[in-house]
Amino acid sequence: MTLIKSISGFRGTIGGRTDDNLTPVDAVKFAAAYGTWVKQQLPKENYRIVVGRDARISGEMIQELVMNTLVGLGIQVIDLGLSTTPTVEVAVPMEHADGGIILTASHNPKQWNALKLLNNKGEFINAEEGARVLEIAEKQDFIFAEVDDLGKITKNDAYIDMHIDEILDLELVNTEAIKKAKFSVVVDAVNSTGGIAIPLLLERLGVETIKLYCEPTGEFPHNPEPLKEHLTDICKKVLQEKANLGVVVDPDVDRLAIIDENGQMFGEEYTLVAVADYILGHKKGNTVSNLSSSRALRDVTEKHGGTYSASAVGEVNVVKLMKDTQAVIGGEGNGGIIYPELHYGRDSLVGIALFLSLLAERSISVSELRKTYPAYYMAKNKIQLTPSLDVDTILATIAQRYQKEEISTVDGVKIDFPENWVHLRKSNTEPIIRIYTEAKTQETADILAEKFIAEIKEIAGI
Repeated sequence: MTLIKSISGFRGTIGGRTDDNLTPVDAVKFAAAYGTWVKQQLPKENYRIVVGRDARISGEMIQELVMNTLVGLGIQVIDLGLSTTPTVEVAVPMEHADGGIILTASHNPKQWNALKLLNNKGEFINAEEGARVLEIAEKQDFIFAEVDDLGKITKNDAYIDMHIDEILDLELVNTEAIKKAKFSVVVDAVNSTGGIAIPLLLERLGVETIKLYCEPTGEFPHNPEPLKEHLTDICKKVLQEKANLGVVVDPDVDRLAIIDENGQMFGEEYTLVAVADYILGHKKGNTVSNLSSSRALRDVTEKHGGTYSASAVGEVNVVKLMKDTQAVIGGEGNGGIIYPELHYGRDSLVGIALFLSLLAERSISVSELRKTYPAYYMAKNKIQLTPSLDVDTILATIAQRYQKEEISTVDGVKIDFPENWVHLRKSNTEPIIRIYTEAKTQETADILAEKFIAEIKEIAGI
């Protein structure tokens, strides 16, 4: 069982002992720490925090604990109930709230849950802010409200519809072209809240929707991370239904994967590439993704006359660099689309609307679209960490070995070879070392990954 306390929030498995897992006691402690931090930002009389959750089995329990802890601090809570991560992010500024909490463990299996923490802009809190919340949690430096000053919970289930309204109002979402194209789309929402939000969006866009795993029960029918090996059912369904494409989202709807009309993966890395191609075709500008993302985004950006920049892994890092470079589109290669015209957060709903706009305007199939982009292939591997592994020493040794190559140590170690690259880093959300490689063939990417896995094990003596 595991509890991970990080600057981006608190993530753990349900059950077990306190401070080793995400127990009810830990949920209350972390909610109290975050609520206390919010109150310290700007002393005033009334505070408001938006709270929403994915459909995990533990979600209702954790949400009740979190919301009532905030009430105990004298904070007004706007309860979105079953929602999506991007919907909560959109709701915070619309509510003029002081922050937001999303209860989701993203792509982790059903035994996990987490508190993801937002600032008053609806963006993830930064490293310094996260460190302060952690400090408050460790000290348990809480002052709760007296009985006459308790907060209240106000339910609001309109925000998914309002989120969709905001998307349809975007200049580059070509609703008319999408409706004329008469697309049919299979949706795999892994039995979470995407099963509520995505069909509503597609209906508004005039798209025929074929639902697969869209009941928000929290019983994930397959591993919820939208990777090729987990998506055999939707690939078959797209072929059976003769659909134009399939869309897959993770439990909190901030990662988007596309299936082409032949039941083949478009490529998780290429979701952002395609959306960026569409945006840059209408509006010149710069792009950002993280160090573990495909070179294809750089290639497409430069084709349109823009400048590509790479950040450390983590949405907050991508967003900061996007603001610094005034990027018009950005995100992460795991299918996370960040479109600043809407908000600075990964958003599968806006990603779907922009991707369909691209298909409709070009009158092109998904497989044909994929052929227009540079062909890169990635391998994504991981090594489980043990307490005896000194990750920093391992990575420093690798960097020393390859010092003659182009190296970035902004986040772990990334080595750029002329024809391929490898990125080694300690995960922020799981006790693992991630090994990402990219090359011009899958075989080369796999061989490169195996080579570095062997080197890590050799250095670590395992």
